[in-house]
Amino acid sequence: MAPTLGDYEMRTRALLALIIGAGFWLGAGAHAQQQPALPAAAPSPSPEYGLPLTNAQARDAAAAALAEAKTNNWRMAIAVVGPDGELLYFEKMDGTQNASAALALRKARTSALYRRATKVFADQFAAGNVGFMSFPDEARPIASEGGIPIILDGKLVGAIGASGGTGQQDGVAAAAGVNAVK
Repeated sequence: MAPTLGDYEMRTRALLALIIGAGFWLGAGAHAQQQPALPAAAPSPSPEYGLPLTNAQARDAAAAALAEAKTNNWRMAIAVVGPDGELLYFEKMDGTQNASAALALRKARTSALYRRATKVFADQFAAGNVGFMSFPDEARPIASEGGIPIILDGKLVGAIGASGGTGQQDGVAAAAGVNAVK
């Protein structure tokens, strides 16, 4: 039996789909090979958890972060948490956007629970490394600068989160808070 036009069209479409699929597959492999490799930095050991900050230390950290924000006319919310991510101190400046309260706390918790600055996650996200986005909601880190762990005597004793400015501004305010803890 001679092939019909319908058979010819089906074979042509199947062959075309196969060629396109192979092109995508080969192109994806070539694209993956062309991705710049992230610099291989020697992993630094994560600090051990220590006893939480005192209330006075948490207030000092927040006060320094708020002072930095006021100096630069940034309206911010500041959250300080213990090593377990539980809130120790919170303050929001007048006129700060409402979302900043939740974001400051999330940044502080991410820094405490993952023992690193939230900028690490922001940089990974910007580079296209988004595997952490598949974490469950309660464990998903925030990928936004402004959360920094507080380390005393080599132990993580808490973290601070700042929100309300740009990511870089949040990071500057949080760093001022970290540097004030003694």
